Amino acid sequence: MRASFRLIGGVLVATLLTQMTACGSIFYPDRRGQIDGKIDPAIAALDAVGLLFYIIPGLIAFAVDFATGAIYFEPGRTAQVAPEKLKEAIGADGKVDNHKLQTILESELGRSFPLDDPRLIQHKGSTQQLAMFGLQPAA
Repeated sequence: MRASFRLIGGVLVATLLTQMTACGSIFYPDRRGQIDGKIDPAIAALDAVGLLFYIIPGLIAFAVDFATGAIYFEPGRTAQVAPEKLKEAIGADGKVDNHKLQTILESELGRSFPLDDPRLIQHKGSTQQLAMFGLQPAA
């Protein structure tokens, strides 16, 4: 009987210790020391999982990530592509070539996007959006 209590207690202590460490500090130790920036939603979501299990460890995870700055994206890194580079993916008829767009995104961002996925929802833009980026409508 005593051994089962020790086993349960050990598992509980191990669980609490892993929840008290912050996800951003573990996954991205190079981000420590930042003061502010854009919050990484993946790290915020992982810290929020701690709130589901126990309130105190989840709050501690958020506090550690905010205090160390590990919850913020790295400065200077963005996930944006210049509109001038995206012009290459627009055909003469004004339609977007998904294959060209995918190769541009892979070369610029270093990530692969499944643009040929049938579940992909495409929205049409407006001329105001094009003018905002300094582009001329060519349809």
